[in-house]
Amino acid sequence: MGRPLTTVLCVDDDPDILAVVSLALRTLGGLTVHAAGSGRDALDVLAREQVDLVLLDVMMPGMDGLETLAAMRRDARTAAVAVVLMTARVQLYEQTQPPEGVHAVIAKPFDPVSLASRLRAIWARVGTE
Repeated sequence: MGRPLTTVLCVDDDPDILAVVSLALRTLGGLTVHAAGSGRDALDVLAREQVDLVLLDVMMPGMDGLETLAAMRRDARTAAVAVVLMTARVQLYEQTQPPEGVHAVIAKPFDPVSLASRLRAIWARVGTE
């Protein structure tokens, strides 16, 4: 098994979701959490911080999650960062494969209590892909 998951970037335009995710991952999961309220903010955070995994909202104004993912994959510094999409429209991804470069899809609403363990399970799988 590879190194443990330690640092997550949560990207969501809803400040309440950012707060819940940050609290759950820090308090219950013992993780370091960075937060970004937009795709552009996420790219700024990624330019200055090392993160293991990005938890990325799909529907955001301006630069949406898939545009953010595409920008990450074009940048050599972030091309290999693990990405988990977070969306209320999970049905779209249940019928097809997630977009290339996405390791999993988590439905909104999500269970904050189990979020860290879900991300750790995904992280463990990423190391074997």
